[in-house]
Amino acid sequence: MIVETDVLVRFAETDQMGIVHHATYLLYFEVGRVAFSKAVNASYNELEQAGFSLAVVEAKVRFAAPARFDQKLAIRTWIRKASSRAVTFAYEIVDGMTTQRVVTGHTRHICVDREGKVRRIPGKWYQAIKDNEYGE
Repeated sequence: MIVETDVLVRFAETDQMGIVHHATYLLYFEVGRVAFSKAVNASYNELEQAGFSLAVVEAKVRFAAPARFDQKLAIRTWIRKASSRAVTFAYEIVDGMTTQRVVTGHTRHICVDREGKVRRIPGKWYQAIKDNEYGE
């Protein structure tokens, strides 16, 4: 399953060159992850209330074209790979009007408890992740 979420580039997200600052794309990835989790009925909020978090342990961003202030972007998010303790989300961000690719990337997460110990992803969330694993 691929979940698509729209964002509008805010002025504060741009740099001195007038384009979206490279670090902002990691925030957009998070927007996509949260939307994906809600779409598969496994919200991050509920996971955290249960005492778990998905800690980012790896992030990769590949830039294809610049995005600018007030530009509509579509964040496409899916599960590339999942295991009992880890999940890799993949992303493609495109121009919301032309569908020109702006960025691709992925983040890898490990499930941890409140003490930071690695744990298995709890049943409901693990099942939602596995049921919606899409691959490359």
